[in-house]
Amino acid sequence: MSTAAAAATAATPAAPPWIAAQAAALLAQRGHAWLLQGPSGLGQFDLALALARAWLCDAPTPQGACGQCPSCHGIDVHTHADLAVLMPEVQMQALGWPLPEKAQAEIDEKKRKPSRDIRVEAMREAIEFAQRTSARGRGKAVLVYPAERMNAVTANALLKTLEEPPGDVRFVLATEAAHLLLPTIRSRCLIHTMHWPPAQDALAWLAAQGVATPAAAALLPAAGGRPAAALALAAGDAAAAARAWAGLPRALAQGDAHALDGLPLPEAVARLQKLCADLLALQLGAAPRFFAAQDLPARPLALPALTRWWGQLTQAARTAEHPLNAGLAAEFLVSSARQALNSTR
Repeated sequence: MSTAAAAATAATPAAPPWIAAQAAALLAQRGHAWLLQGPSGLGQFDLALALARAWLCDAPTPQGACGQCPSCHGIDVHTHADLAVLMPEVQMQALGWPLPEKAQAEIDEKKRKPSRDIRVEAMREAIEFAQRTSARGRGKAVLVYPAERMNAVTANALLKTLEEPPGDVRFVLATEAAHLLLPTIRSRCLIHTMHWPPAQDALAWLAAQGVATPAAAALLPAAGGRPAAALALAAGDAAAAARAWAGLPRALAQGDAHALDGLPLPEAVARLQKLCADLLALQLGAAPRFFAAQDLPARPLALPALTRWWGQLTQAARTAEHPLNAGLAAEFLVSSARQALNSTR
């Protein structure tokens, strides 16, 4: 058994309350295809998988899957015969889902790199899967995430099956960019917009994951109110992560070359964009969203300098995944941040 599969054999953790509530509401409705949409970090994949688990469960309840039956176990270890999961190959590898044998062989033999999109070959295999008889007699499920990673060819391959599904197959598509989907895909699905978790529920959930309340209260805004992202920020020493976040504006204003150490370049750019957005909000009389007001510069900053910095960060975000020189890029980020944070009206 693979390491990922072995880890999955442990008891499946309870879904966060906001995901569980949405799952129960959707399971009470009829329909063969759902499209879950909303901003990133709201649990689209978790909700999609919760629906698929409940559809295939041997003993489902109105609240969802039982979590104990052979079907639930099969999903836990990523081997369920009646579930097809379509994701970009890089994402499947990151989450521990097995690739089709042919695709895995091509990657192992260095014939190509893992795809960052949902490949049309994988979609055609899923359509063939949908036409086969259910192995366990509870129907079949096809999960597509993130659905915006289907190109036009892949999406068109899905259209006919999505409109007239064979037998007892059901689909759940989840996306963080519904506007990128073909209108014909959207029109064939029941649409659910993801709910933002209430702050008190998110903080209680973070506490249940072992994140102390003071750190959680700092990291939840840092993550834009997204609990899973806050938990990722808290990995390791949550208190230290909270202190580092609070101290980031001061460190950058001082030109601290180590302010972004250890961060992948895309994450560094994202953090600076949050800081810049809060500073722009303050200059325009609005409240900051990501940082506590006391952690931001008290003096008014030059709006033209902040606007110019935002433009620099936007440009940096376009190349952050594949920088020509990551070290020089990080130095530029610190330097441009220092200039903006020390500008005056």
